[in-house]
Amino acid sequence: MRRPALLLFLLVAATGCAGEPEAAPTGLPTGTAVIETDGGEVRVKVEIAETLETRSKGLMHRESLPEDAGMVFLHDEPSTSGFWMKNTLIPLSVAFWGPDGHISEIVDMEPCRKDPCPIYGQGISWVGAMEVNQGFFEEVGVAPGDVVRLER
Repeated sequence: MRRPALLLFLLVAATGCAGEPEAAPTGLPTGTAVIETDGGEVRVKVEIAETLETRSKGLMHRESLPEDAGMVFLHDEPSTSGFWMKNTLIPLSVAFWGPDGHISEIVDMEPCRKDPCPIYGQGISWVGAMEVNQGFFEEVGVAPGDVVRLER
């Protein structure tokens, strides 16, 4: 009698709760950023930073980032705030997009360990930005004009 209950428990535990967004080890919601390029779709597993607190922390203090992963920063309204790399240990690239989902600019950023740290992308109007390992966008053929959509 106990075996079917155990199997049912293991099945439910393995599949998780349908309809609820996954959370990264950091507690952030996760999703997939799908980028439509001239060469086809590029899919990136992302953590989603939607609050001022999570956007401010970003990828600080991380020693590595999986090759096909990143972090998405979202605003409800267009923002011109820039990104800095204070306490960020790995070089990153960031793609900025507007309300229509089109990437307007991609910028490479370097780690910064001492003040003052440069601010990247300041003045670019964006509602979404995605940080990935530096060079990833170039390697997979992502360029300004490509379209980003987020699957949660």
